[in-house]
Amino acid sequence: MRKEKLIGKKFELDSLIDYHKGSVVSLALVSKKTGTVTLFAFDKGQGLSEHSAPFDALAYVFDGEAEIIISKKPHHLKMGEMIIMPANESHAVKALNKFKMLLIMIKS
Repeated sequence: MRKEKLIGKKFELDSLIDYHKGSVVSLALVSKKTGTVTLFAFDKGQGLSEHSAPFDALAYVFDGEAEIIISKKPHHLKMGEMIIMPANESHAVKALNKFKMLLIMIKS
């Protein structure tokens, strides 16, 4: 779905992104110089390798469950839970089961 069609309309996060076997799917809802809002759908066992970002990022799990590792410490998150990944600290994401998350990064 084109994000332009969403502006000024109500929607459910879950309906905007689907799982794909063996993949990680993403959909940018907002992409500005000041920050981003991105949806992700991870198939079971998929993930994002360890990396860091120069800004804090809030990850909200709205379906399934995941392990989010921050500075080598694992955090188990399930539907309805969120965590803030601190700026400049290493983090990684792994789908324990299929899961979807909303990632919000504010750059200013």
